[in-house]
Amino acid sequence: MREIVLDTETTGFEPAEGHRIVEIGAVELLNHVPTGRTYHQYINPDRTMPKEAFEVHGLGDDFLADKPRFGQVGQAFLDFIGADAKLVIHNASFDMKFLNAELGWAGLSQIPNDRAIDTLLIARRKYPGSPASLDALCRRFGIDNSMREKHGALLDSEILAEVYLELIGGRQPDFGLSAGHGHDAGGGGSDDWRPRPRPAPLPPRITEAEAESHAAFIATLGEDAVWKRYG
Repeated sequence: MREIVLDTETTGFEPAEGHRIVEIGAVELLNHVPTGRTYHQYINPDRTMPKEAFEVHGLGDDFLADKPRFGQVGQAFLDFIGADAKLVIHNASFDMKFLNAELGWAGLSQIPNDRAIDTLLIARRKYPGSPASLDALCRRFGIDNSMREKHGALLDSEILAEVYLELIGGRQPDFGLSAGHGHDAGGGGSDDWRPRPRPAPLPPRITEAEAESHAAFIATLGEDAVWKRYG
């Protein structure tokens, strides 16, 4: 099972008001295990970065001036997330409305909303009445977010991946057995991996004397003893 944990940074709150995406970060999980594959892209929003957005993200107009427009990188983003992977997002409705607005403006295929897994909703259901921000969840789970002085899409995605694994029941829901199995350079994978037989049987753990004592005991039980019927 392939999942993409992602985050966006924007110039504001509403694409309908002309606000745009300025950064996308994403982390790939395969069977709940990070593969090391990531996607990260700064984007020129073709508008002045509002002061409040600069204070949150630390991304200024001069820095973004030579970055590509969304239309130039949108297809590469779609190629990374693929057609079927679930998208793990904190407050998914916010990021999805911006992603689909940008994809629509670029003439690219939009992403169905049912592909999103909203960790904010998961946290609110699991811990009703408790703070559910990313920082609050990091404190709850003891996840180090000390580098999060400014909101950055890739760093937030990496932190969110850790939070997500805790929210669904721990960091090794499949004990890591699937890590590396069937993984290819294209980020796909196989769900057909199965444990294989041991190349050689384990040696017996009883002594020869213990085996002889057991055999002598079985001999006293008669011909109908279960050990004699089934070997």
